[in-house]
Amino acid sequence: MLCYYPVYQSLTVACRYLQDILVQGGLMDSTADAVVIGGGVTGCAILYNLISRGMKRVVLFDQGSLASGGSGTSQAICRLHYSNPVTTLLAWHSLKILQEFEKLVGGPAGFVQTGYLLLSGDEDRQAMEANVEMQRSFGVDTEVMPLEEARRMFPMLNFEGVAGITYEAQSGYADPYSVASSYVSGSVGKGGTIYLNTPVTKINVDGRRVVGVETSRGKVSAPIVLVAAGPWSPLLFRQMGIDLPQKAMRHQVLTLQRDLSQLPSHPIVADLINEVSFRTDGHDLTLVSYGEEDSELEGYNPGVDATASMEAIPRVVRRCPALQSAVLKGGWGGLFDVTPDWHPILGQVDEWRGLYTATGFSGHGFKLAPMVGIAMAELITEGEAHSVDITSLRWSRFRENALMDSRYRYRVLA
Repeated sequence: MLCYYPVYQSLTVACRYLQDILVQGGLMDSTADAVVIGGGVTGCAILYNLISRGMKRVVLFDQGSLASGGSGTSQAICRLHYSNPVTTLLAWHSLKILQEFEKLVGGPAGFVQTGYLLLSGDEDRQAMEANVEMQRSFGVDTEVMPLEEARRMFPMLNFEGVAGITYEAQSGYADPYSVASSYVSGSVGKGGTIYLNTPVTKINVDGRRVVGVETSRGKVSAPIVLVAAGPWSPLLFRQMGIDLPQKAMRHQVLTLQRDLSQLPSHPIVADLINEVSFRTDGHDLTLVSYGEEDSELEGYNPGVDATASMEAIPRVVRRCPALQSAVLKGGWGGLFDVTPDWHPILGQVDEWRGLYTATGFSGHGFKLAPMVGIAMAELITEGEAHSVDITSLRWSRFRENALMDSRYRYRVLA
């Protein structure tokens, strides 16, 4: 088993000091306007936006540390290519927030603009072109790029077998730890309280109304509880007798160290033909995402399988030959929270007053989180999300046979 844990610039002494402060002391039984369960980027974004919209006391709990679940093991790519207007708009507005994150939120996001290329074969070209047409109707900065132009702009890539190319000039990647920590820093002292290493053990209800939560440190009474616990969300709903349509899937990210004399840089590439994606990270690293498989929550491999390395690296080298000289440094395995249609569940939980969820992101969560934070805060405080209409992502779509669709065979591009 190869294992390498991502170290981003934000995970500095200052960030660790912040987390140490947040976990000090016990939790007396108390009251709050709302409780958020989950300290990933989505939960932290919702916390920040609830506080920004006037909630006086919002408490966030996480069973571990900030961004230690799906957020921290994400490839953290910020791309725009989707098959549906709702996810397109969430991604497009989130990207604009990340581009000006320090100005808007008050802390770094670690956003790096690299450009994003989606490469398809003949079987996916029509889907790609239809998506671009839809996205451009909303003002998204994307284009179908001619092959000769792509060869001129990206000479480090081999375009053999490519029938269609989509290019997003503004896309890139960001740092989950920086984003989560910045949202938390903007919330603490303004009404937000964070408890790390504090599992929520039960959501308390009175009839069909939420009345608070019980945790390993004590009890909090609150009329609003939002579950944003990623792959662990079903456990909380199960103890209420609610079956959340979501499963855990393990994905892997390999880390390659590039020879800068051979390959100083490259854009983000999503290669549908070779079924692999890769991006730069920092000075000389390339992160390669490969494969998804069903997984249990406990006991999954947090490293990289040797077979994954043997399969993924030749695929990447076929597309980017200069990576032949790269050195495998390790990698990690993380969990996706996957719904039947590979789209998140956003909104109030059916028939439970005051109970909300933002889960099931199916590998999309990080890139959508800034706008999801705004939309969920609008829904909770104003009764509807008006910045982006998220009603198509409601929980009830599963029983209404109104599932989201994708133009691709690859559901992660839904």
